[in-house]
Amino acid sequence: MPIKIPSDLPAYDVLSREGVMVMSEDQAARQDIRPLRIALLNLMPKKIQTENQFARLIGATPLQIELSLIRMSEHRTRNTAAEHMAEFYRPFQDVRDEKFDGLIITGAPIEHLDFGDVTYWDEMRAVFDWTQTNVHSTFGVCWGGMAMINHFHGVRKHMLDAKAFGCFRHRNMVPASPFLRGFSDDCVIPVSRWTEMKQAEIDAAPGLRTLLASDEVGPCLIEDPGHRALFIFNHFEYDSDTLKQEYDRDVENGTPINVPVNYYPDDDPAQTPQNRWRSHAHLLYGNWISEIYETTPFDLERIGLESSDLRA
Repeated sequence: MPIKIPSDLPAYDVLSREGVMVMSEDQAARQDIRPLRIALLNLMPKKIQTENQFARLIGATPLQIELSLIRMSEHRTRNTAAEHMAEFYRPFQDVRDEKFDGLIITGAPIEHLDFGDVTYWDEMRAVFDWTQTNVHSTFGVCWGGMAMINHFHGVRKHMLDAKAFGCFRHRNMVPASPFLRGFSDDCVIPVSRWTEMKQAEIDAAPGLRTLLASDEVGPCLIEDPGHRALFIFNHFEYDSDTLKQEYDRDVENGTPINVPVNYYPDDDPAQTPQNRWRSHAHLLYGNWISEIYETTPFDLERIGLESSDLRA
């Protein structure tokens, strides 16, 4: 089954060219089926790029997905056309009464700020609380995951001495987890952040379980069954050239930056980077969608009223 998105959303043409099954709203209306309602709270500056990345992953499953794009109510982006935002995005305040099978909260380029200093922090905390009554399963990515685990468990983020930047090997800590179904014993994941969460502090928080971790860059994928959530601090969703774009930008701006680790062949930026994480990215997000499908109530209005554990 395809992912349902507006036919004039840029991702529609991009994914169609890649062979991802996409469906317009008119086509979906002719099918007698309840699609999974998945929302993307997009906090990244390059909105269209991020839409493409996540739509590609959740649109690769055999289930019909209805993707909704959400933004913070008061925050205005400076990197995406106002017309695009007005046509395809709804502010959080306009969806508060709706229910979703899944929600992805993206990263944001604000990790140098304390959580309380973020201009939309109060609304962000309201979003986190709202997920407990209106969303069946939430996936917090990078800053989004760090913010959510801080809100619910008080786990702090810590500044790094140097940016964690490159492709790092991660160990499969819980091979029996349904979210890691099909995973190898280890995998490569792109990393791009100035902060970290410490494993000892995650272990001290009741109910959390680390699924993927790296000896070099620490914990990566955390399961929080009590809040029906996953937190991932790294970037399975990245395109092959995303780290290259970040590196080239910093070089052009004169910002001190190291060549991303284990990314370019022979660590040579003149060569084309190789994507070594794509298959595991599809596995993870496909497993997440599958878990939602198997556990979400058929009646959307029952979301938030049944067991808090996805597998209970």
